[in-house]
Amino acid sequence: MISKSPSKTGQKCRVTFKHTPTVEAKTVAVLGEFNDWEPAATPLAKRKDGSYSATLSLDAPGSYRFRYLLDGKTWENEVEADGEKRNRFGSKDSVLEV
Repeated sequence: MISKSPSKTGQKCRVTFKHTPTVEAKTVAVLGEFNDWEPAATPLAKRKDGSYSATLSLDAPGSYRFRYLLDGKTWENEVEADGEKRNRFGSKDSVLEV
């Protein structure tokens, strides 16, 4: 799930990424164009309901590719993303529009 809250000026957007992995995971991170696909840049915190979440402030307007990385090895996409685009590895990235 993704929730978006644009700033009053429209130059930033507060985006909350909330993900429930489809497989057992000890760690979940969101990687994308907004953090140079860096695995350690945006870890998600585990919540009581078993999901993981993090909130970022992103430049708006903008379009960002992203994916979730579980335990540093398994990729998952966001089913509620604004779209998908094929990547150079033969799979698809989730797309966020802010």
